[in-house]
Amino acid sequence: MPSLNLRHSARAIVLDEEDRILLCRFALPERVVWATPGGGVEVGETPRAALRRELHEEIGLVVAGMPPHAWRRKVVEPGYLHGYDGALQDYFLVRTAAFHPNGALSSEELAAENITGFRWWRLAEIANYHGPDLFGPRELAGPLAELIKDGVPDQPLDLGL
Repeated sequence: MPSLNLRHSARAIVLDEEDRILLCRFALPERVVWATPGGGVEVGETPRAALRRELHEEIGLVVAGMPPHAWRRKVVEPGYLHGYDGALQDYFLVRTAAFHPNGALSSEELAAENITGFRWWRLAEIANYHGPDLFGPRELAGPLAELIKDGVPDQPLDLGL
């Protein structure tokens, strides 16, 4: 069986002092997805180094220390990402005071990555959302509720497919 070409990414579960999560609005051709900030791990880069770089670029957050590894998700789906068989996503918990996202990338550069906005969401808003947009991961409310209630697990929670 040939090996899969998965895009490795590092993503941040950015929670403020009210346990609101910061999500990026990705406007894709077929849908809008609200997902955590972060992005691809470059060759020779550790996931946490990629996380720091991506958070600085996208939302202007400087992360110190070693954010704990909270979740892991593997998506194997041809067409999920152009040029890849899927993705391997590592999610790290970052606690911070609420802020207005303003990263190093311009609005035009963010739009080139399909990011068209940011929003702080309460858990209840995600759990009770019935609009047309999706969340990434799709079942975000469950693991997020568990993370807020119980803290970071000893081993990253496998979010499955």
